[in-house]
Amino acid sequence: MADVQEVVLSEQCLRWIEQGKSSWEIGVILNVSENTVNFHVKNAMRKLETTSRTQCVVKARRLGLI
Repeated sequence: MADVQEVVLSEQCLRWIEQGKSSWEIGVILNVSENTVNFHVKNAMRKLETTSRTQCVVKARRLGLI
């Protein structure tokens, strides 16, 4: 169950990053801490082998993940 929740949270974080939101803003929107947002974004970046938030969103979009 935790894996599904993590995937959903990572996907939501990437969608909000795509809209130009900061980690703090995303945390407020999703009612989680800024650190939680950064954790999920960094995991997504690692898994997609990207080095920036923007690259991560673009690659996730191209792969149909978001």
